[in-house]
Amino acid sequence: MNGGLLVAGTTSDAGKSVVTAGICRWLVRQGVKVAPFKAQNMSLNSFVTREGAEIGRAQAMQAQACRVEPTAHMNPVLLKPGGERSSQVVLLGRPVGEMSARGYHGGRQERLLGTVLDSLAELRASYDAVICEGAGSPAEINLRRTDIVNMGIARGAGLPVLVVGDIDRGGVFASFFGTVALLAPEDQALVAGFLVNKFRGDVSLLEPGLEMLHGLTGRHTYGVLPFQHGLGIDEEDGLRVSLRGTVRESAVAPPVGEDVLRVAVCAVPLMSNFTDVDALAAEPGVVVRFVDRPEELADADLVIVPGTRGTVRALQWLRERGLAEAIVRRVAERRPVLGVCGGFQLLGEHIEDEFESRAGHVDGLGLLPVRVRFAREKTLTRPVGEALGERVEGYEIHHGVAEVTGGSPFLDGCRVGQTWGTHWHGSLESDGFRRAFLREVAAAAGRRFVPAPDTSFAALREEQLDRLGDLIEHHADTDALWRLIESGAPQGLPFIPPGAPA
Repeated sequence: MNGGLLVAGTTSDAGKSVVTAGICRWLVRQGVKVAPFKAQNMSLNSFVTREGAEIGRAQAMQAQACRVEPTAHMNPVLLKPGGERSSQVVLLGRPVGEMSARGYHGGRQERLLGTVLDSLAELRASYDAVICEGAGSPAEINLRRTDIVNMGIARGAGLPVLVVGDIDRGGVFASFFGTVALLAPEDQALVAGFLVNKFRGDVSLLEPGLEMLHGLTGRHTYGVLPFQHGLGIDEEDGLRVSLRGTVRESAVAPPVGEDVLRVAVCAVPLMSNFTDVDALAAEPGVVVRFVDRPEELADADLVIVPGTRGTVRALQWLRERGLAEAIVRRVAERRPVLGVCGGFQLLGEHIEDEFESRAGHVDGLGLLPVRVRFAREKTLTRPVGEALGERVEGYEIHHGVAEVTGGSPFLDGCRVGQTWGTHWHGSLESDGFRRAFLREVAAAAGRRFVPAPDTSFAALREEQLDRLGDLIEHHADTDALWRLIESGAPQGLPFIPPGAPA
């Protein structure tokens, strides 16, 4: 088998990432050696591979669905927004510069088609099947000429295309029909059919519409996936706490101790890798919420200042909203505060930034004995260490270089009283360390909270990925899907006018 498939969507957030992960997990359970692929991703949630390459977290999670190590080839182009009109371009896991949207779509993107096709070919030579995820909608006619992630990659690699539509939003039949009808004949020939996502109710009531859709387009619907809570994988740019969705909306274990623990996460601008708090949210008795007002910190037992693509901008935002003053008061009262990556940097004494914001010297909040200098080169590592007597694994993605001049060592950062700072993302996924940290927070907050002794974040993730595999196995036409992946789009699919504009 040397198959492939592109999972496209009628809109952003139609469910492409979830469906791709579900197909990957279903295939690997059938004994297929499978890999995920997304030619171009725009996200502030990223991950570091073993070889030190930066890719989107969704592709890292999809690789886990495939039970393989993620590589740069699975997401050769990553765009990390740095403002309203520009993004850092990460090519094959390494940053190559900042670019405006106009500059990127004005020619740079088109020149990357060869690079992404080479990455896809590399994966297809090593795996039985590669399940590709599109971006946005393939019918974005203003971007088709330079497209390298939807029909551009499908046509370049001869991939069949499955279009996913979110019926919970409404208008799914019009979206399916319109998506096909706005594509050029050569692109339409690759669109094999549709997959309905997030359906509530009796499927028999939907079947007449699916038959009409087949009559109008000549294309089959490959399945109707029911609406299920908590199926999101690591988000690209949303603000959902993905694993907490799984735990909260199923049977949640009650707190082990007498109290709950409240965690407030400051929703700073350009927030990155906020998936760090998923592991906290997965703990019974821990309540996580994102906040943007100082009064929302009052009853929090732990305040987290998360990573950000704009440390200086986030610092200014905290000051403008009064959150900085509230955090300083917390520290004076010896109430727990954790800064991660950019959040760690702005807790320090000062920042020298000639690269990210180009703001030069900026005073930090002065809560940790740390001085930060932004370097042109990005740090991309997968460190392993020990803290609070427990083994910890994490990953680092940052331009800021921290000089720690005091305090107690804490991972690569430091701790002063109940103020903690580190560049390590993902450290709270280490179960023993997370429990030890929560015990410290509970003691400082005066809460009779006890971490559950058996919460395994890795096991929760595996359960979540198996639920996605079950969704495909039980509600998609897997025989037809297998034929599509193995043999490509059916021959003789009809053209639906008007097609793409000239």
